Amino acid sequence: MLEINNLEITYHDVLLVVKGVSLKVETGGIVALLGSNGAGKSTILKAMSGILDAQDGDIEDGTIHFDGVLLNNKNSHSIAKMGLIQVPEGRRIFDELTVEENLRIGSFLRQDKKEVRKDFEKVFAYLPVLRNLRHRIAGYLSGGEQQMLVVGRGMMAKPRLLALDEPSLGLAPLITQELFNIIRDFNRNERISVLLVEQNATMALNIVNYGFIMENGKVVLDGPASKLLENPDVKEFYLGLTDVGKKKSYREIKHYKRRKRWLS
Repeated sequence: MLEINNLEITYHDVLLVVKGVSLKVETGGIVALLGSNGAGKSTILKAMSGILDAQDGDIEDGTIHFDGVLLNNKNSHSIAKMGLIQVPEGRRIFDELTVEENLRIGSFLRQDKKEVRKDFEKVFAYLPVLRNLRHRIAGYLSGGEQQMLVVGRGMMAKPRLLALDEPSLGLAPLITQELFNIIRDFNRNERISVLLVEQNATMALNIVNYGFIMENGKVVLDGPASKLLENPDVKEFYLGLTDVGKKKSYREIKHYKRRKRWLS
């Protein structure tokens, strides 16, 4: 489905922000790309979606293939038509439009217009909160409702791969859990591939099959989600637990110790 090999990305021709990253999302799979803010996760999504050049970014080396098609030089319109749909960070809704109008925009590139109404009902089944809000102006929704809306808009595009950028950002834990359960169910029921880009490692690793962890532009660890959850370094640095199950402050961990563990 999606295969990224040895990807290197620069901004403004000088700043190397992604350094030889390789990852894969199988057809029907659900994969997490984890890491702290500034690790390079969102940059990879922008490269996949064809919007990197809008921020003066360039792919210097490596390849991105989607169903065997090279995406490196394709524009965002062409990539979206192929079924690779990104739900961007920051709840980028159309504030002055209604919920239903926002959802309808998600289906803009689709050719099967007769199926759109059926998919409205499917989206409302996954995100029932939106049904009662369908005529509400989107700008007046709560943060959690707006996040549900952008995910629903992504579903309306009839994706073959849905890439979500930090969907938990700014949400309360209960809302995040509800949203992640919806993403998991959508993947399982519809067999739609999902790439979940997140900082919330705990919740993400509980719904995905496989995870990649990035630091400073590199993938430093990857593996099945169940193994990552049991990895002592992941527990300490990403789940906030020591090997005896106690919370540990990141400030107590010296940087050199962390890097030595990842790279050993």
